[in-house]
Amino acid sequence: MSLYKILLADDEEEVRKGIIRQIDWERLGFQVAGDAENGEDALEKIEQLKPDVVMTDIRMPYMDGLTLTGRIRQKYPSTRVLIFSGYDDFEYAQQAIKLGVTEYILKPVNVEELTGILSRIRESLDEEIAQRRDVSLLRKRYHSSLPMLRELFLNKLVQGNVPEEEVRPQLEEYGVDILNARKLIAAVVNVEKEDRGQEQPSMSLQEQKNLIPLSVRGLVEDQLREYFRFISFDSSGGIAIIAAIDRENTQTGFIDLLADICKETRRILGVTITIGVGHSSQSPELISDSYQSAVDALGYKAIVGTGGTIYIGDMEPVSRGKLQLSQKDEAQLEAQIKFGTPETVEAEVRMLAGRMDDTRVHASQYQVYMLSIVNCITRLMQQYDMDLRQVFDTDGGLMKLLGSSKEQEEFAGWLAQAAGRMNEAVNHRRDNTARQVIEEAKQYIQEHYQEPELSVDMICRKLHMSPAYFSTMFRKETGKTCVAYLTDVRLNRAVELLNETNDKTYVIAQKVGYLEQNYFSYVFKKKFGVSPTRFRGL
Repeated sequence: MSLYKILLADDEEEVRKGIIRQIDWERLGFQVAGDAENGEDALEKIEQLKPDVVMTDIRMPYMDGLTLTGRIRQKYPSTRVLIFSGYDDFEYAQQAIKLGVTEYILKPVNVEELTGILSRIRESLDEEIAQRRDVSLLRKRYHSSLPMLRELFLNKLVQGNVPEEEVRPQLEEYGVDILNARKLIAAVVNVEKEDRGQEQPSMSLQEQKNLIPLSVRGLVEDQLREYFRFISFDSSGGIAIIAAIDRENTQTGFIDLLADICKETRRILGVTITIGVGHSSQSPELISDSYQSAVDALGYKAIVGTGGTIYIGDMEPVSRGKLQLSQKDEAQLEAQIKFGTPETVEAEVRMLAGRMDDTRVHASQYQVYMLSIVNCITRLMQQYDMDLRQVFDTDGGLMKLLGSSKEQEEFAGWLAQAAGRMNEAVNHRRDNTARQVIEEAKQYIQEHYQEPELSVDMICRKLHMSPAYFSTMFRKETGKTCVAYLTDVRLNRAVELLNETNDKTYVIAQKVGYLEQNYFSYVFKKKFGVSPTRFRGL
């Protein structure tokens, strides 16, 4: 197992060196990743080094050990903290306990005692990692979470958000017994709101209204279980059912049984339900279309009434050979244009264009389909505020293609070029946006470096970004952390003021954003090798 990283913070250099020198770190399972002489310095190094353990003195200039521990708890809650102190003070120890300090050690540090503490911490870290990697424990947790994970998966499935190659393996993994059916069909159960004029639910259900959907789901499952293989789960549309239609049963029989369930729910529970039934699907990969049509069927309640089944086929006859761009298709095309490579973009558009060869429809449907794809790209152009000429040609090529009855290969070629240009433009825009954000951050720092409270969080609130992403992007673009950049700006300005004015050191410290003259002098000397006063005399 790799060594755990530890960072040591103490304002006395001899103490730090003594501790580092006296401990056989590697034998104990640690490596000293770095050391710091105050809390401010430690925080910056923690951001860079990401230590597993921080050992800190309780009394340090600029930021004491307790304040440092509080900051660590906010930003790095899993980091273990050891505090050593020359003060046998109950109040200090009490505050340390409240902050979740692992150990509170009194100075002078005893090597044997510290070795024992580090051994216990290493064992604790090892145990934590072992538990997280323990296969049997993970399997136990997995099985306890299985019902919730299955519902999450099924909801993603009916929303069309599961990659096709993952559908069948995950159905088997979650024990969903609907595979190898002649066809599948989805239904959605909607529990109607109570009407004052109708019979009320039983008294127990009336008192516990949150139990009504659970009771309805239980009744539906009990009635279906004898006749069909199925799975039921809660979805955004209502109680969802996916049923397998096998050789010994029929789709008509499924719809009839659902109609009977509506009557039984009314009779037994005193609850009115309406069930939307979707078009059948030939494979589980396409069940999202069946689910969506079941939800659409419920939209006809205002016409046919509530309290029974509504089959979408009765409301909207199936159109054979229909060529259309689904929401899932649009989402995949947009994702490829935004994040894909030139090769994956071309593969996606050629797949979409290839559907034109697989259907036999009126020429107008081809044109509508082509326009739908073009419209998807146009929306992206609006989102990124791009000029039409950046993506589309201006020689009327698109209109020529739309004017022909069916030129699939020509359209595929034209579309691949247009989507490719869009992909290139989006990537270029993203790179430029990142640079622009960093430039805005730099400008904000230049304008506000005098403010002592200026921090990464303040800058991120101004830019409407998360601190973690901003910090990563800032370092990638500039080669240094935002805190280090701010320090450089402040100190470079301090050099100018030292050279150009006769201001006292404490005045210059305040002008560049440091409340404490001593800390300003410390940071200045750390960067330039001499104190501000000495620098002015050179």
